[in-house]
Amino acid sequence: MTKAKAKETLAGYLYLLPSLIVLGVFVFWPIGFSFVLSFFKWDFRNMKSPKFGFLSNYKEIFSFIEPPKYSFTEALIYTGIIIGLALIGTYLIVSLFKKKKRAFIYNLLILLGTISLIFGAKSLMVNIYFASVISAALLVYEFYELLKNRDYNISHFWTVFFLFVIFFVIFTMYLPLKTNIVSWLVDAKEKNDFLKALYNTTYYVILTVPITLALSLGVALLLNKNIKFRAAFRTAYFIPFVTSVVAISLVWQWIFNDDYGLLNYILSFFHVDKIAWLKDERWTIPTVAIVSIWKTVGYDAVIFLAGLQNIDKFYYEAADVDGANSFQKFMYITWPLLSPTTFFLTIVSFIGAFKVFTEIFVLYQGLPGPYNKAGLTMVYYVFDLFYNQQRMGLACAAAYLLFGIILIFTIIQYTIGRKMVEYVS
Repeated sequence: MTKAKAKETLAGYLYLLPSLIVLGVFVFWPIGFSFVLSFFKWDFRNMKSPKFGFLSNYKEIFSFIEPPKYSFTEALIYTGIIIGLALIGTYLIVSLFKKKKRAFIYNLLILLGTISLIFGAKSLMVNIYFASVISAALLVYEFYELLKNRDYNISHFWTVFFLFVIFFVIFTMYLPLKTNIVSWLVDAKEKNDFLKALYNTTYYVILTVPITLALSLGVALLLNKNIKFRAAFRTAYFIPFVTSVVAISLVWQWIFNDDYGLLNYILSFFHVDKIAWLKDERWTIPTVAIVSIWKTVGYDAVIFLAGLQNIDKFYYEAADVDGANSFQKFMYITWPLLSPTTFFLTIVSFIGAFKVFTEIFVLYQGLPGPYNKAGLTMVYYVFDLFYNQQRMGLACAAAYLLFGIILIFTIIQYTIGRKMVEYVS
């Protein structure tokens, strides 16, 4: 390296030095120190002299008030049975039908599965088994195709997601096996706060992320058209995102009021009985999800809109020449070329959804839900351990478990996304 080059490099690092110092003091040091503290028993009794416990904090997080009804190993075995049935169903579907008939088979089987969901009761276990195995089989096959073909279109992701929702609902609610992973978690979460927080957070993520992305894409498609007052609509949709979450939650607290709230007043026109949005355990996570979706739709719509405006009109003009309709343009031009934007928003939305806290804290006035900790999420769990219980070491361990969960989901999304995203130069 020449003297001039070394001087230039040194000058660059000197410019970065103030930022590195600030990041080191307020970001890197707390992260490293909290990781070390996660191995210590540090609470109000051991404030001055924390005791090293290695993995004791992590073990305590997974300890139960009383043992679950079934063991985790037993749940895994019964879940393996279902996965085996799914693999057998996959083999039969792939072997008996040609790929050109795949669309018809999908429509037929998904229709039968939906009918089983709507009309099937616990006494009609034949329909339930059928829908479970078929949905699982198609799900496994789609993921196999997804990993096998690098040119796999992103639109197939929604097929996989739809099948997963059908399978998940049936698997959780109707499956008459002794136990499975989901039923084990439903039982275990009532005996362990961490598992309850993980269950509630996962429920919230599944509820908010797909709905937010779907609504945002619809809003972006409308705003991309040449309509009057387009700039005003864009601003109106984006304002909730830049508004204080506390202010938004306070307004929604009034909207959700079961006595004089606006939402129940509107529902009364449709002859719907009053819903105790903020008092019923069943509505806790959906209530928080409604607030979050309303707040985030505008931001995601603006990002989608930017992606739509980056698509060259040449593709649509060529499609017009070939006689393509609006739906075909969306499926074969808009949706594939929006895959980088969708990929980005999916990862950001998942990470943001796992960190939900403020909405719950304000809506329920500092409590994790109306009762039975129905609104206990991962971040609220860490907050409660640190501020309320003053168990800092345990809180640090829980925070790093949350970090690990988010990291795993991000890696999975990134791995799948690399094969699904279509970049156009």
